[in-house]
Parts: sequence; C-alpha cells; structure tokens
Amino acid sequence: MNKNMNNTARYFLIVLLVTFAFSCNKLDEDPDTFAFATPGTFYSTQTQIEGGLAGSMNKIWDSWVGYGYDEAAFVNDDQLDGGNLVIGDNHADELWDAHYASLLNLNAILSAIKNGSLSWDPDMTPEMIDPLVAQAKFLRAFNYFYLVRMFGGVPLITEDTPDPTLNPMPRASVAEVYSLITEDLSFAENFLPEIWQGMPGRPTLYTAKALLAKVHLTMAGYPLNLGIPEYTMARDKAWEVISSGKFSLIQNCEDVFKSSNKYSSEMLFSFNSTYDDLATDPQIWTSEDYGDGGWGDKATDPYFEQNWPAQPRKDAYLLTDWNGMHYTEFYEQTPFFKKYFFYISMDDFNGANSPQNIPLLRYPDVLLIYAEAANQVNGSPTAEAESRLDEVIDRANGHVANVNHPLTSGAALSMQQFDDRVLQERSWELCGEFDRWFDIVRKRILDSPAVTYRQEDLINFSTDDYLFPIPEIDQTLNPLLEQNPGYTDFRPGTAK
Repeated sequence: MNKNMNNTARYFLIVLLVTFAFSCNKLDEDPDTFAFATPGTFYSTQTQIEGGLAGSMNKIWDSWVGYGYDEAAFVNDDQLDGGNLVIGDNHADELWDAHYASLLNLNAILSAIKNGSLSWDPDMTPEMIDPLVAQAKFLRAFNYFYLVRMFGGVPLITEDTPDPTLNPMPRASVAEVYSLITEDLSFAENFLPEIWQGMPGRPTLYTAKALLAKVHLTMAGYPLNLGIPEYTMARDKAWEVISSGKFSLIQNCEDVFKSSNKYSSEMLFSFNSTYDDLATDPQIWTSEDYGDGGWGDKATDPYFEQNWPAQPRKDAYLLTDWNGMHYTEFYEQTPFFKKYFFYISMDDFNGANSPQNIPLLRYPDVLLIYAEAANQVNGSPTAEAESRLDEVIDRANGHVANVNHPLTSGAALSMQQFDDRVLQERSWELCGEFDRWFDIVRKRILDSPAVTYRQEDLINFSTDDYLFPIPEIDQTLNPLLEQNPGYTDFRPGTAK
C-alpha cells in the first residue's frame, strides 16, 4: 500500500482487506471461519475479533513498520541525533497512515459488535463481549492520543461515521478528539480486567487508568491549557494505579530491559515482540562498531548524553563506550540507546532477531505523572509527590547518595524547581520511549533552556514546529483538511 494513501481511500481498501490481514501473532485461524466472509459479517466470533485487535496493533508496530522504525518523526527532540528544527512537508506522514489504518480495523470491530455480529452465539454474554469492546476502545483512544499530539485536530472517524470515501471529513477540534479519547478510556477502565491470565501484553484496567492519567496531564498543558482540573484528574488516576499495590519498580535499573522482564511489575503496556513476530532488526539501534556491526540508524544526541550525570541508570540505558572505545571514537561519534539491543543475546543480535518490546507505559511514568500533577495542584511539592519522584531518582542512583543527582525530599524546592526536576527525570528515565517530544510540546519548551538542544539549530525554531504537517496526499484528496500553520497547503485551488 502506498505510504501516502489518503485515509478515506485507505478506509475503503482496509474494509475490503480486513478479512485477510489480521494477526501480528501469526494466529492459526480455522479456514472455515473465512468462508463467504464479508466486512459486515466477519467479526462474528471472539477469535476473529481478537485477530482484528492484534491486526490493528500490527499496523503501527511491526518489523520496519510504524513505530518499529519511525522514531525519525521525533528527531527534533533533544534525545535523538540529527534534528535541526527544519520540519518539512509530509513529516511523519507514515505515522498518520499507520494510525488511521489501525483505527479503521478497530472501528470495523466496534461496528460489527454494535450491529449484533456476536448475537448468534448464546454463549457470548455481556461479560465476555464488554472486554472485547473495551480493548478496541482502549486501542482507539491510544491511536487518537498519538495523532492529536502530533497533528492537532484530526478527522474523527468512529464506528458510526458514514463512509468517508463518500463523505469527506474536516478536522475535528483538539477538544473533540480528547473528548472521544477520555470517553473511550473511561469505558475501558470499567470493563477491562485487572489481569489477563496467561495472556501478557494486553491492556488491563490499570493500563487504561495510567493512560487516562497521561491524557489528563497533557490536557492540562498546551494546546488546551486546562490547568488545575486536569492536573487533579491526572493525579487521582495515577494514584489509583499506585495505590493498587500491583506495580513496583524493578530493584536495579540494569535489569529493567532484560528480556525476562518484558512483562515485569513495572511494564503496563508495550509494543510487543516475540520470536514468532520479531521487531525491526536490532542493528538499527547501535553503532557499526558494536558486535559484528550495527547500522547507526538510531543515534543519540551527544548533548543529551553530556547533560546526563554519571549514575547506574545512565550506564544501563545509554551505550557510551564499547570494548574500551568511547563513543567519540565510534564511526558515528554518538552514543546510542542500550534499551533495545544490549539486553538480547549476541546470537540474536548477529542473527538480526529482536524479540524486544518497546514500552509505552511503565510504572516510573505513573510515578512521575503523579509527582508532577500533585505539585501543580498543591502549588508546591507535597511530601507524597517528593516520595514518588525520589523512588525513580533513588533507583537511578543505584540506591546510594549522588551529589550530582540528589533526592528532593527536604530540599524545599519551589513549585517550578520541582516541576523542572520531574520533567528532567522523565527525559532520562523514559528516553527512547516516544515520550520526550510530547513533553516538550505540552510544556511548550522547544526553545527553552530546559531542552538540551544545539544552540546553532535554534535559529530554525518557530512556534509552528509544535505541530506536524497534514500529509500532502490527504489534503489533495480531501479539500476539507486545513493545513497546520507553517507548512504548504496542498488543497486544490490553494495558492502555494
């Protein structure tokens, strides 16, 4: 499929293809279930629906697909190497396409269930159906949460939307998109189970609560700037996860990304990979001087490394030297994130096999959301906020005092000082986890000293940089899609 295919045209094609391309887990389906299937009748069993849910994730995460390779969309944060704040037309268009492809699968599932596709089976009780709907709504909210933070208001396609190939849609407002996100996540937290026995990796009610906390934290800042009410919701939802007692930090930071811990006590939701469905080759994550040779695709900005104080977490998360060679001697002359290649076997690395997950929600994220939100609501850091932030800092320091990275309890920090500490902690702890760019945007600090950005590139900064452009082909085929400021408007008849 052409990567620039318009979302409305893609809707038509995916509806036609939905019976053929589903599972990222290589599910073995009963061939009889495919007989005479149509888009309106396919999702008539739990197995088919679960295959569709897996397929929706496969649209945004697979080998060389979506977030399996497109970190370059966020190269203008202060972690990845190579950003220069020159954001061109069609930047991140592959992620736009991937998210809408995922959404179209999800809406097809929700439409089928709403129209009674499971009603023929007397054994399918509401207690069985509601978790299926909740998974689809959680994933729909997840997709729209990424879209709205990258592009602003976007076409809001749901299971009730008339065929967009015949009814082109304008962009919904940012507030309207967030309204659907919070509605879907509220349903998910009410109907997802606490745990999926024997089926790790699926979203649970705590995953929904954690994502809701992150959504409310984002709504508190740019562009909605809803402030204290949303910070309050973020604090309270994060606390529901924390107070459940079901999650904890792994004791040592060097163990966090070991393959044995991919479904550990601090992993709430990830892009999942297995030997049956591998992630993109691990060579992309490292220098060509590592092992039998990496590819240098995902280099880390040296400024980011230089701003990070010495501590066990830095050694665990960043590759700064190899076999006695400092990264300044690497071919690329940059460090690399260790998280996604260093903790697999060398046999897997040399065989281009990556069973690593990329986490999307970890327990440290929840702790830091709570700390930030509680500080904002209170007007100064509470003891509980300090305690939660210090949990992350203490592990980062290897549970020993570090004068270059001290704890916050008893430091009498102001609200702004504490907020700065939380934001910096998020940058280090969650590095390489598709998080930093969105923190920069919601805080509107791209040109701030809080961002360790190369000063020579700040001459390219514009406030337009906080949004990515609406893809050219989508605008060309749908003249109702207004362009974001600062980019070429490709709608027919628009002056270039």
